[in-house]
Amino acid sequence: MKKLSRNKFLKKASLGALGLGLAGQACQSENTTQSDSPNIISNKKFKWKMVTTWPPNLPILSTGPKKLAEMINTMSEGRLEIKVYAGGELVPPLEAFEAVSSGAAEMGAGGAYYWAGRAPSTVFFSAIPFGMNTQQMNSWLISGDGLKLWRELYDRFNLIPFLAGGTGVQMAGWFNKEINTIDDFKGLKMRMPGMGGKVLAKAGGTAVLSAGSEIYTNLERGVIDATEWIGPYHDYLMGFHQIAKYYYYPGWHEPGTMLEFFVNKRDYNALPPSLQQIVETATYRIHTWTIAQFDAMNNTYINKIRNESEVKIKQLPDQVLSTLKQYSREVVEEQVASDAFSKKVNESYQKFSKDISAWSDLSERPYYEKLMK
Repeated sequence: MKKLSRNKFLKKASLGALGLGLAGQACQSENTTQSDSPNIISNKKFKWKMVTTWPPNLPILSTGPKKLAEMINTMSEGRLEIKVYAGGELVPPLEAFEAVSSGAAEMGAGGAYYWAGRAPSTVFFSAIPFGMNTQQMNSWLISGDGLKLWRELYDRFNLIPFLAGGTGVQMAGWFNKEINTIDDFKGLKMRMPGMGGKVLAKAGGTAVLSAGSEIYTNLERGVIDATEWIGPYHDYLMGFHQIAKYYYYPGWHEPGTMLEFFVNKRDYNALPPSLQQIVETATYRIHTWTIAQFDAMNNTYINKIRNESEVKIKQLPDQVLSTLKQYSREVVEEQVASDAFSKKVNESYQKFSKDISAWSDLSERPYYEKLMK
């Protein structure tokens, strides 16, 4: 391809801008003509139920869906009302996916990796051990193929997924014994969902999947020996600092966990286009709000844990992390080999991860390492 000179480039850009301006005037003229006829908006009202995996009144996670419902009600001027149910209020927390898929509820909220038993590839849309962080996941989902693939997968279940925010890099979890070598994971029963649980199993531990409302009791009673949850804010509110001795970082298993809303496809298609756009727009607003809230509140509550408890906050040893990273690669390879859609998603995920990491090496990484110290 011939190199475009600077003068030719500026000339083409100017002509393009002129063309856009003329097109804009034409559109404005056309819209003015159309506005002579009143737009007809259906006054039909819809009442939806949203079931979530989250315990009642859990900040951000359960308040986000409530804010979404209020926002949609306001934006639609009451044409779409959504009643939100916490996990266990209408259906058990880990049955929200099935409830919305079957049409028992119109909408749900949770984390895609909770549904790995129904479709293994769901984990890619939530968190991959040693994978992309929230900012990178955001780019893959919105500006890459991520959301397109996610919707292709959920279409099998009569569902449409929507973005619901991200937690940022999580903590590695709460333990009542020190983790000095990879052998310390042997025999360990730990609450850990998704691919992280499979990695834990390779290290000799046992992954336990339980709803958020059950974790404290299970840890206190010894049903589990350790647990991960989210980060300082929610972990503090759960009271883990009162019953565990060690708080480890970084969250290798969930470096950029994305959350989700999911809607019954038939119910969504039954909405007029204006309400569909309201649902889409409102979920994006909650998506942004959620990411900001996690960063702001975790910053405050890590200091509360330091100041109000005797918990030791420790980094996992490098040797432990490198071994877990190797196990993570094996887990991904095994899943890709056994599930065709996982292979398809992984190809997109890994390519985007490689490309964006090259940019991060020139932007975020040196900024954090050199300029923020």
